[in-house]
Amino acid sequence: MDQPIILLIVAAIVFALVVGVGISLRVNARKKGLDDRRGIDAEVTGELSIDDVAEAVEKDKAEARGSEVPTEPASRLVRLRERLAKSNSGLGRGLLNLLSRDNLDESAWEEIEDTLILADVGVEPTTELVDRLRERVKVLGTRDPEEVRGLLREELIKLVDPTMDRSLADTGKNGDPSVILVVGVNGAGKTTTVGKIARVLVAEDKSVLLGAADTFRAAAAEQLATWGERVGVETVRKEEGADPASVAYSAVEKGQADGSDVVLIDTAGRLQNKRGLMDELGKVKRVATRPLGEGHDIDEVLLVLDATTGQNGMQQAKVFAEAVDITGIVLTKLDGTAKGGIVVAVQRELGVPVKLIGLGEGADDLAPFTAEGFVDALLD
Repeated sequence: MDQPIILLIVAAIVFALVVGVGISLRVNARKKGLDDRRGIDAEVTGELSIDDVAEAVEKDKAEARGSEVPTEPASRLVRLRERLAKSNSGLGRGLLNLLSRDNLDESAWEEIEDTLILADVGVEPTTELVDRLRERVKVLGTRDPEEVRGLLREELIKLVDPTMDRSLADTGKNGDPSVILVVGVNGAGKTTTVGKIARVLVAEDKSVLLGAADTFRAAAAEQLATWGERVGVETVRKEEGADPASVAYSAVEKGQADGSDVVLIDTAGRLQNKRGLMDELGKVKRVATRPLGEGHDIDEVLLVLDATTGQNGMQQAKVFAEAVDITGIVLTKLDGTAKGGIVVAVQRELGVPVKLIGLGEGADDLAPFTAEGFVDALLD
């Protein structure tokens, strides 16, 4: 074949390839533009919800600061309720079975009392609940499972007390940060719980600063800082053995200067010396809010309790209640080994509400507590 013809064929092939690539690029560019446009139109027309857009924005913010995106607290309640239903169903089902008997004689009511006491409800609350149930069952004369379940649900909710204010004091006064002190015995998961509370607050779009005032346990400050880093939260810390009150003071001072919404302070939880612990916590409570001016007190004092410790945990709770005024309880490890009645017992003993509940080791296994949700999980 002549050389000019070969060159002509090669030129034609190259031309065809160039044209083809150009067309492909234009088609892809147009497709991308349409896809982008569809994304914009979806936001405008409602195909993407406001929550979807907000979630995307939060993820972008988190990625920009190199941190995780915590699970939104409301969605945690569904997951925690499912897990609670599985782990504590024995209490609810046991009571329903007993109440549905054809013959509710004295021995049956004694079994009901035993079931509640073994679940750590406490003697006094158990007596109140059984007396009310006996009266209502007698008046209605019912054995229908659904009616019995309704009666039990109503009385259990009353016992857990839905009237208690379970909101966190996470809004400060006069533009100052809210100061939340977290106390509890070492081993209850206190420092981990502080980190999880920070995640709850960050998920609610609060700016948080952590204060590592447990300066007696070597790993506490490092552990807390690691939790904070995961969600882009800074931790104020000092050398091991430093005065805990000075750490709390510095954290609040920085929180005020930075315009933080919440300053969350971890504290020591040694019980070897009760008097020393009380003095120490009292000092932290007095000193922490001094940067905010005269008359400004701690906004919230949360007591972390390990639900599996039962009555031993109740004794610990009393010690901390003597040391500092408790405003709310965080119950951790309320899983298969714990007894749900501890919620009633600790609230009755301290006169303060359970505000948060944890059922596992996961970073987002901590959620706001509600009386209705808790009871429904027990009876599911």
